[in-house]
Amino acid sequence: MGRSGVQPGGRREAVGLALWAGYHKGDREWDRSPTRHLHGHAQDRLLEGRFTGTPRPAHRQPHGSRTMKIVACNSNRPLAEAVAKTLGLSLAKASIRRFADMEVFVEIQENVRGEDVFVIQPTSFPANDNLMELLITLDALRRSSARRITAVIPYFGYARQDRKTASRSPISAKLVANLITEAGANRVLTMDLHAAQIQGFFDIPVDNLYAAPLFSRHIQETYTNHDVMIVSPDVGGVVRARAIATRLNCDLAIIDKRRERAGVSEVMNVIGDVAGRDCILVDDLVDSGGTHCNAAEALIKRGARSASAYVTHGVLSGGAVARIDDSPIATMVITDSIMATEAVAGSAKVKQLPIAPLLAEAMKRIAEESSVSSLFD
Repeated sequence: MGRSGVQPGGRREAVGLALWAGYHKGDREWDRSPTRHLHGHAQDRLLEGRFTGTPRPAHRQPHGSRTMKIVACNSNRPLAEAVAKTLGLSLAKASIRRFADMEVFVEIQENVRGEDVFVIQPTSFPANDNLMELLITLDALRRSSARRITAVIPYFGYARQDRKTASRSPISAKLVANLITEAGANRVLTMDLHAAQIQGFFDIPVDNLYAAPLFSRHIQETYTNHDVMIVSPDVGGVVRARAIATRLNCDLAIIDKRRERAGVSEVMNVIGDVAGRDCILVDDLVDSGGTHCNAAEALIKRGARSASAYVTHGVLSGGAVARIDDSPIATMVITDSIMATEAVAGSAKVKQLPIAPLLAEAMKRIAEESSVSSLFD
């Protein structure tokens, strides 16, 4: 008989042995154990068979989620702050800085053990630095025993490298997917992937949000009593453009484009009657702006009354903004998935739509284990 009055090999010692065995099954299984909310000496006493009280279960939100925490990296902090404000939360305390040699250092400055953590970081320019920030932050959270880590990547960099374009070229989108998974992400939340098949590059769940409802609503409010025609700037974007055309119950046209070399495009033909119509180009991203400027010129030459563009991700590298300002494009509407540069903020033609409410609602549904796809029903 021990001091507690329980014989060796009794029930409490059995509980302790069971917990010890569960610990050796690996961190991920141990993290899902019903006793994961016991901390400090309470766990030690339970392992030693001397726990004399009944553990009080941690407070949980509906559908089994605990509290939600949001960590903001440096790529688009204003977006992260807007998402947190929409959810009525404060950003988690974290320090993400660089050493003198530009190595990234991340320190999570509050307890995240057992928490549902969302890391917001679009991997836009500078893509490699922002990707490393994301990976190191994911690793820091994993080593801090976060229960679930969701990488919120509004703009997924390297998405255009989704297939082999030559005999000895990489599929970089797959490599990045592997890195994010191995760094510790349990789930990914992104928006308008360049190619839908990138979701299959991950071995973890991926929620791909769409800007189509946001764009459709804005077009309806802006182009009341206009003869609108939705235009896909290339054959690959027909599905995306058709989705918005269907929502608006309007016609669809297609630009037949031939690209001579990377970053340079030449419009060859317009499929559809655009004469006298207000044409709206729909795309997932704009980089150099050449495709959309050339498409707008082709539409105006064929009698279109106006040419505008709605694009999810405004990469807008180099002199893209100046090119757009000098083009026939009347207005280019982008989202704030990528933080606006000074050129974008100062442009008379480029406008941004906020996506914080959409991201916040998706994150809330993920935390509550409810449907995300019903957002687009």
